[in-house]
Amino acid sequence: MSRHFLAALMILSLGAFAFAEAPESGDVKHVDLIVIDGPINPATVDYIQESIDSAREGDAQALIIQLDTPGGLLESAKLIVRALLAAPIPVIVYVSPSGAGATSAGVFITIAANIAAMAPGTNIGAAHPVGAGGEDISGDMRDKVENFTATLSKTIARQRGRNVEWAEKAVRESASATEQEALQLGVVDLIATDVPDLLQKIQGREVDLGRTKVKLDVSHARIVPVEMRLKQKVLNVLAYPNIAYLLMMAGILGLYVEFTHPGLLFPGVAGGICLLLALTAMQVLPINYSGLLLIGLGIALLVAELFLPTFGVVGVGGLVAFVLGSLLLFDTPDSNLALDPSIVAAAAATLGLFSLYVGLLVVRSQRTPPMLGGEGLVGQIGEVRTRVGPAERGGKVLVHGEWWNADADEAIDVGERVRVTAVDGLRIKVARTERGLARVGANLG
Repeated sequence: MSRHFLAALMILSLGAFAFAEAPESGDVKHVDLIVIDGPINPATVDYIQESIDSAREGDAQALIIQLDTPGGLLESAKLIVRALLAAPIPVIVYVSPSGAGATSAGVFITIAANIAAMAPGTNIGAAHPVGAGGEDISGDMRDKVENFTATLSKTIARQRGRNVEWAEKAVRESASATEQEALQLGVVDLIATDVPDLLQKIQGREVDLGRTKVKLDVSHARIVPVEMRLKQKVLNVLAYPNIAYLLMMAGILGLYVEFTHPGLLFPGVAGGICLLLALTAMQVLPINYSGLLLIGLGIALLVAELFLPTFGVVGVGGLVAFVLGSLLLFDTPDSNLALDPSIVAAAAATLGLFSLYVGLLVVRSQRTPPMLGGEGLVGQIGEVRTRVGPAERGGKVLVHGEWWNADADEAIDVGERVRVTAVDGLRIKVARTERGLARVGANLG
């Protein structure tokens, strides 16, 4: 009995010891991974800043930013660079997958990381600032923006120990490099085929976090993907000039249809939602308010054309103002996000054709004879039910299912067809139709 008791006690003790020694799942090393695939905008800034804070609070060994971007807003890139340089945890920017690139604003983000890496078949560079449509900036503004951007690029590269000369060329000369060239030039630190390979290659490296140095221990770390929140996803989609512009056009068209056809409800509700979403997008995009005012003026002139006898002069002016405003809407020097000119052309053509169609309907309605009231009764065909004539004050005519007291300049017998020529209060004046005259001639024959 005692031997069985001692054996059970030993088993329980060993189990308790093993349980105490087993590592908890929360103690397993991990790194957070976020994916930036698209233009740099305020939603991207919020996503990265939030991910850095989350990684620090979750005791992550590092934060990996998998990057593939054509560029974006310079102001947003500056905020991200500021966050990376002051990050309390190691941040690795990994340009991936193959075929991806870190262009324009992506250059600043990549060289601002504690460790910069690229996948095979990727590229980096072309950070020269351009206008919203991709055009070169001219005049004094070009010198100001170029000098500022070049200085920013050099400062980041110097702080991270990267190639300062190439960083300046990327801005002033739109220099670009493949992953192999970037590694040889000292723009990035290494080339990795995928994220696990990246973790193996950065194992044991020391990085500077302010005044302290941290040795990375990530070779067997668990990779934890961190997704954008719903708000960030929506804002990230809206922060495309083409989408914001189309939403604005849909909103204006929907509200116009609702105002001209009250009671439809759906166009008004959908238009209001689209317009609010467009205004939300414009809060994060670099808007030229002169362009916005020109668009408003153009739409107002197109609407005025429907009610003013200007023979198209006001309408053409409105269309010109609309197109110019659309082209200037996102025309700011600190962005390379472009509004597709074909979308502007399609919107202008649609608005012009719609205004022309509505104008034709207005003209047609003005030329259509009245259908109601006394004016609408003139010209209608009726049938004599009680003899009418100069001496017949009690004559009756059936018109449109209604009995009317009728007068005529000549005697007209019952059953003959007549046409209403005038309306005087509750009496009408009628005359024989051609069919009625033919019938009289046949009776005389």
